[in-house]
Amino acid sequence: MATRDEQRQQLQPLHILFLPFFAPGHLIPVVDMATIFSARGARCTILTTPVNADIIRPAVDRANDSNCHGTDSPSPAVDISVVPFPDVGLPPGMENLISLTPAHGADYNFKFIQAAQLLREPFDRLIAANRPDAVVSDSFFRWSADAAGEHGVPRLVFLGSSVFARCCSETMLRTNPLETTTATTDDDPDDDAQLVSLPGLPHRVQLRRSQMMDPRKRPAMWAFHKDNDAADQRSFGEVFNSFHELEPDYVEHFRTTLGRRAWLVGPVALASKDMAKRGSTNNTKAHVTDDCLRWLDAKRAGSVVYVSFGTFTSFSPAELRELARGLDLSGKDFVWIISSGTGTDGSEWMPEGFAELMARGDRGIIIRDWAPQTLILNHPAMGGFMTHCGWNSALEAVSAGVPMVTWPRYADQFYNEKLIVDVLKVGVSIGAKDFASPLERHEVIGGEVIAGCIGRLMGSSEEGDALRKKAKDLSVKARSAMAKGGSSYDDVGRLMGELMARRSSGEVTRAASFGTPAD
Repeated sequence: MATRDEQRQQLQPLHILFLPFFAPGHLIPVVDMATIFSARGARCTILTTPVNADIIRPAVDRANDSNCHGTDSPSPAVDISVVPFPDVGLPPGMENLISLTPAHGADYNFKFIQAAQLLREPFDRLIAANRPDAVVSDSFFRWSADAAGEHGVPRLVFLGSSVFARCCSETMLRTNPLETTTATTDDDPDDDAQLVSLPGLPHRVQLRRSQMMDPRKRPAMWAFHKDNDAADQRSFGEVFNSFHELEPDYVEHFRTTLGRRAWLVGPVALASKDMAKRGSTNNTKAHVTDDCLRWLDAKRAGSVVYVSFGTFTSFSPAELRELARGLDLSGKDFVWIISSGTGTDGSEWMPEGFAELMARGDRGIIIRDWAPQTLILNHPAMGGFMTHCGWNSALEAVSAGVPMVTWPRYADQFYNEKLIVDVLKVGVSIGAKDFASPLERHEVIGGEVIAGCIGRLMGSSEEGDALRKKAKDLSVKARSAMAKGGSSYDDVGRLMGELMARRSSGEVTRAASFGTPAD
C-alpha cells in the first residue's frame, strides 16, 4: 500500500523543466510548448537567464492569464527560473543571439556555445531541489542528457527542426556520403555542383555538395553536431514541433529505422493566445502591427508576397539590390522584413526608382527587425512567403496555408527546402546553392530569377493552383492535429501519460537506458 507521502505525490501535477537555447527561434516555441503542456494539467518551469527571461515573460504571463491549466492553484502553470548568464567574456546584457551582428564575428558565436556548457551547475541545483518528472532541453545542451540521468530524470530533446531534417542529419552523421560519393565532373571530389544522395531515406534526397555541411571544411561544426547527436541518442526521446500528417514517412523512419522515440506536439504556434504579440521582444511595437494590418486590409485576397528571412540572416548590399529588383519586377505587392543591421543605408543597395516606389506606399512596405509574422501569414491578402526555410517560419506558413519561395542559407534549411519543394510540394526553389553562415559570402541571385519564382508561386497557372491547393490542405490538417482528438493532441497525452506512469511505478531513469522506438 502506498504511503501517505506517495499518495500525495501522485496527486501533484506532472512537473516538466524546459531548458531552451538563447535564441528567439529556440525560446519562442518552447514557451508555446510549455503553454500546451500546462493546458493539459502539467506544471512547467523554464530555466533561463535574465535577458532571456525578459524576452519570454510577456508570453508566459499571457499563458498564465488565460488560466489554461484549469486549476485553482496559486502557483502559475508556467513559471520562469532565472539564473545568471555565465561569464564567458561577452558584453553585459548580451545573452541572446539576437544581439549579434555579422560585425561581432565567429568568436562571439563560440562564446554563446561556451556559455551553454556552463549552465550545468545551476541546472544540477534546480533539478536536485525540484525533482521534475522530465527535462525538455535543447540539443545544444548535450550535457543535460547525462545530468538528468544522474538525477533519475528522463531527458527529452528539443531542437526545433522538422522530423525530415533530423532524419537527413542523422543519415549524414552516420554515413557521411560526402566521403563515398564519386564526383561527376572532371573526377574532382571538391566539385561544388556534385549531387550527393542521402542513403536509406523514404524518398530520394539529393543535394549539391555546396549545400551540405562538409566535415573537411567545417571540422569543429561537424564534431559539435556529432557530440550532440550522441547525447541525443542517450536521451529518453525527442519532442518535435511538427505533426504526423505532415511527414508520416519520416516519423516512421525516425521511430522504426533509426530506433528513436518521438512525440509530435505541433504546430506549437497554434497554441499562442495572442498572435499579434507572438515572438515580439519589444512591447512598444504595437503600432507596427496596426500599420501593417491596415495596409494589408486594403489588398486583394492572395495578392501579397511576404518576405522574411528570420532573425540571423544577413544579406550583402548586392543581394539586397537584386531582391529589391525582383520584388519590383514581379509586379506583386509585398511586405518585406529586413533584420537588424542589414541594409540600414538604403543608398548602398536600393536600385534606381525603388525609393520612390516605397515612398508611394501602394506596392510595398518595409519593416525593420520584428513583425507580427503569424498574423501576416494568416491575413487573407497573403499569397506567398519568401523564406529562408527556418523550421518555425516554414511551419507557420504551413499552418496558415501559404505556399513558399524557398531561399535557404545554412543549418537545416537546405533539408527543409527539400521537404517543402520535393516532398510536400508547397514551394518553389529560388535556386540557392551555398551552405554559408551569416558571416560568409553567398551567391547573388538575380532579380529576374526572384521575380520568376514569385510569378510561378502566385500566378494563374496549373503549377500555382496546385501549390496553393496543397498548402490549404495542409493547413486544415495542421489545425486538426492540434484540436482535441488530433494526432498532436494525442501525442501530448501519450507523453504525459507515460511520464506519469513512470512516476507511479517509481522507475528511475539512467541516461544509457534509452533508445527504443515509441509505440
